[in-house]
Amino acid sequence: MTKTYPGIERLQLEFVAPRVLQVTLDSPGRLNATDAKMHGELAEIWRHADADPEVSSILIRGAGKAFSAGGDLDLVQAMTEDFQVLTRVWREARDIVYNVINCSKPVVSAIHGPAVGAGLVCALLADVSVAAKTARIIDGHTRLGVAAGDHATIVWPLLCGMAKAKYYLLTCEPLSGEEAERIGLVSLCVEDDKLMETAIGVTKRLAAGSPTAMRWTKYTLNNWLRMAGPSFDASLGLEMLGFTGPDAREGLASLREKRGPRFSTDSPV
Repeated sequence: MTKTYPGIERLQLEFVAPRVLQVTLDSPGRLNATDAKMHGELAEIWRHADADPEVSSILIRGAGKAFSAGGDLDLVQAMTEDFQVLTRVWREARDIVYNVINCSKPVVSAIHGPAVGAGLVCALLADVSVAAKTARIIDGHTRLGVAAGDHATIVWPLLCGMAKAKYYLLTCEPLSGEEAERIGLVSLCVEDDKLMETAIGVTKRLAAGSPTAMRWTKYTLNNWLRMAGPSFDASLGLEMLGFTGPDAREGLASLREKRGPRFSTDSPV
């Protein structure tokens, strides 16, 4: 059964089991890249689901061959050129993180294919993250020439430790689902053909649990993330500052031209 919320058009919503709402990122032909419209919806969907008495748990996934290939390059370019766009995306990026954290309903992610950008935020901030073995998890911020903002600072060190967080966030080296589970970045890793079965099973189990027990346990555990709020706010602010500089423009150009970036070594910071 499909579901609708005001203003939510790019995210596909349906009940896949009683009280289990599935949220699907769906950008056909673009590996579910996050454009301006979808980015805004990823900030708002959690408030809608949290307030919906028909929803007890939420499953987020990507359509087709990817979870999400990251930010749409047209949106990234607009951020480097238009202050109004930049500040709007900053506000939405902040709200995506805090709204997932503050959503009282348990959230499960089913991660397959590339998982980058705003989609990865939701995948790794989910209360239970289930990854296919061949998933490719990449935090691509420094490759683009900006600080690792979004969810990186608030949750990676807590999940996999500071040493691993620094390595993967600084190098942008991809992780398979198998390696992500080994270092503790995701909850579970399963064979690709078992991903949805496993993720839906976990989400149904959470939906069948005591609402107060589930929601209050999530609330208290997420105080660890709330304590990291100042570090997150700083990282997101510095990420946005980076979009105003030359490194982001070079990073964007290199992605469009499918070449390695040539960042300047001359920096005042």
